[in-house]
Amino acid sequence: MFVVQLRFAENKALAGQFMEGHKAWIQQGFDDGIFLLVGSLSPNLGGAVLAHGIDRDALCARVDQDPFVAEGVVTADIVEITPNRADDRLGFLLS
Repeated sequence: MFVVQLRFAENKALAGQFMEGHKAWIQQGFDDGIFLLVGSLSPNLGGAVLAHGIDRDALCARVDQDPFVAEGVVTADIVEITPNRADDRLGFLLS
């Protein structure tokens, strides 16, 4: 499981130009069953993605395809988590 932090970078002002592509990238992650949760980092720091069912190399390649990453709107930091214990509602993350 991975947490991807997408923190605003030097080209933050260009976010509006690439928003539709970024939203399409997010939707593709959900459609592919990789993204479990996407949300904003507060206050106005960027966003985060919870990803599952993918290896690090494939996730890095996917993140590089995000228009926000490609255009320097955000920088990506990927943190890998190896779940050892979870609430029953999140038990699928343990497999």
